[in-house]
Amino acid sequence: MVLYSAADLVWATKIKSLADDMGVACRPARNEKMLRDRLADSDVRMIMIDLDAPDQAAQILDVLRGESAGERERAVKIIAWGPHVEIDALDRARNQGADEVMTRGAFSNALGPILARFQD
Repeated sequence: MVLYSAADLVWATKIKSLADDMGVACRPARNEKMLRDRLADSDVRMIMIDLDAPDQAAQILDVLRGESAGERERAVKIIAWGPHVEIDALDRARNQGADEVMTRGAFSNALGPILARFQD
């Protein structure tokens, strides 16, 4: 299972549509509760986090990489993306434990190959 936390409907639709086309199981996790529910009922392998929603991103990163994160949470690969001008947000995500951090343009170009890593 692949999760995504997108700041707007455009990104959510782009991610979900491409994942569906590729046959990759993909669901939203817009907040801590949704993330915990998905972790409880699915084998979550990766989450994509939009840094344009900083509070949401920080919550998700804390669940997956914070002090109380367990083995299951730490096993989830985190890919964070945001505007290239938001250097602090990109650095903060990297420092909070995101496995890959990229600009919005790089993420858009890499979305297909990223999802392909998680095809069954």
